[in-house]
Amino acid sequence: MQNENTMRVLNTLISINNERIEGYETALKETKEYDLKPIFKQFISNSQTCKSELVQEVSKLGGAESKRTKNSGKFFRVWMDIKATLAGNERRALLNSCEFGEDEAQEDYNEVLETASRYLSEQQQTMIINQKCLLKSDYIHVRILSNASIYA
Repeated sequence: MQNENTMRVLNTLISINNERIEGYETALKETKEYDLKPIFKQFISNSQTCKSELVQEVSKLGGAESKRTKNSGKFFRVWMDIKATLAGNERRALLNSCEFGEDEAQEDYNEVLETASRYLSEQQQTMIINQKCLLKSDYIHVRILSNASIYA
């Protein structure tokens, strides 16, 4: 039962990273803002790294990785709104959508660490804290860009 709970928690985080990857791939494909493209590529890479680490942990426990996004769909809907936002090439709106999505990812990581840590080993908790910090760095980057676009 412990392994099942651990795998469920890890797969929740895999789903979050799946959403980030899909969202930033959409933004990357649709944006005309060339300075944002390498940033979005880096964010995709960061989530791919996080996902890979999580998949390794699930595999060690004998499970399979989640291929889906979160059931709530809240985070995912924000990313899908990016395409509509980009139709007008509105940099600020795009960055606001990204910032909202990053807020959601941080909240989800916090929730896992606060409510499900009893299912995680110390090593897994450390890995998740490190991932949260990596994604927080992305969030701060988006926030800085978003704030700068107010004055542009």
